[in-house]
Amino acid sequence: MTSFSKNIAFAVLREVAKAKQFQQQKQYDEAFICLENAHVLGQSSTRWHVYVHSLMLIWGIQKHSVNEVFGQVLRIVGAASKTAVGLVPSGNTGGSNISPFKRLPIASHLERKIQRAQGR
Repeated sequence: MTSFSKNIAFAVLREVAKAKQFQQQKQYDEAFICLENAHVLGQSSTRWHVYVHSLMLIWGIQKHSVNEVFGQVLRIVGAASKTAVGLVPSGNTGGSNISPFKRLPIASHLERKIQRAQGR
């Protein structure tokens, strides 16, 4: 595991924990927002990138969303094969409602966590 992966782990897992709490309360939209935050935080790490897309896939299955399930299967393949070589669009939130190639601005609170994890 790279130093970035280790350094960003807490922030990613915190968002995942929040997503799980929301899902238990059947607040699925709020849960997905937390997964999107986890995606932005961890997308430079193959481990966390694939992990979050897997959770998004499970979310899609629970919501019976064919578009999300299909989109996440494609994104898992992309995350597994492209992250290590840096082919990820920064800020992309990872859901199937966004092109997997589109860069998006990163929220300042997430950017600070990413910069700390990078040692900046």
